[in-house]
Amino acid sequence: MDASGKAKYFTLMEQLKEDILSGNIQAGEKLPSENQLAEEFKISRHTVRKALSILENEGYITARHGKGTFCSERMIHRHTSHNIAVVTTYISDYIFPRLIQGMDRVLTANGYSIILKNTGNSRTNEAKVLREMLNKPIDGLIIEPSKSQILCKHLNLYEMLDQYEIPYVFIQGSYPQMLDKPRILMDDCQGGYLLTKYLIRQGHRYIAGIFKADDSQGAGRHMGYTKALKEAGIFYDPEMVIWFHTEDRRIKPPLLLNQMLDKGVHMDAVVCYNDQIAVLAIQTLSNRGLTIPQDISVTGYDNSLIAEAGQIGLTTINHPQERLGEMAAELILEQIRKVPLKKSKVERLIQPELIIRQSTCQRNKKV
Repeated sequence: MDASGKAKYFTLMEQLKEDILSGNIQAGEKLPSENQLAEEFKISRHTVRKALSILENEGYITARHGKGTFCSERMIHRHTSHNIAVVTTYISDYIFPRLIQGMDRVLTANGYSIILKNTGNSRTNEAKVLREMLNKPIDGLIIEPSKSQILCKHLNLYEMLDQYEIPYVFIQGSYPQMLDKPRILMDDCQGGYLLTKYLIRQGHRYIAGIFKADDSQGAGRHMGYTKALKEAGIFYDPEMVIWFHTEDRRIKPPLLLNQMLDKGVHMDAVVCYNDQIAVLAIQTLSNRGLTIPQDISVTGYDNSLIAEAGQIGLTTINHPQERLGEMAAELILEQIRKVPLKKSKVERLIQPELIIRQSTCQRNKKV
């Protein structure tokens, strides 16, 4: 026992723990040897080993054979940094600025700062960003998965987040292997359904679709498209659907749409994956001498600034960017505070709203 009546190993353990938590001993830093600690604290090596064993069991230190004892790398994540990493596929354009504004509003009000990263919708970049974040002091992570329709190949990095007890929340998609993780999503199936159903009600029967193949949003919107066709008794023709990937998003939709027109495929409307693709479709159709919406109706998705700009006036699905950001921030704060996540609340859906504009979408006069 020492002068305070505590066991000597316990006194050493408390001192080392305090040094680690205060930052006097940094993550990855080598601790003094057993002999050095025994001499400094005037105790036996057996007592030193007992203190170190407790710290190792609690995850504060790790022993490396032949090299010594080191402060655990996980101690960089002590949930006291008040930093939240936000990783999106893009940052500077489209819906992302308002999405981030919503997150920042909630997080700032709760004393947190954002570390902002983007992946360019590249899974290689996503893995790189996750490795970087694992070496930074963060309390939580909000992430939009890259190419979320494809199986994740860097699950080990998410497992490391779990190991370090860093909570994370997915937005706008999640990987097929990680459907048990908390996420904030648009109900994309319902969105695709509302757009297609509206066109059908307007008398359109030959409705083409352009969808993104490598993210879950594209799969959901396509599902809604097929659901509306089936409900209306319209035959689903895979030849009327164009699929594209992230890398060919600017080239493949116009190319295949032109090929469909060259083949004489009859269409009176096009449901597009998002507003950006809708603009490409409108430009392609216009270049072929077709008038929008008199000859063919076109719909978008997201109600971005593009949908409202100039004379475009897209019929689209409203994307409450700021609200989605706020919900993601609220959910990550719940995770940090260890609010129990009920099974029914793992997935929180935002219901879509149809925005009708006549500039690119009107009743089929042939009906």
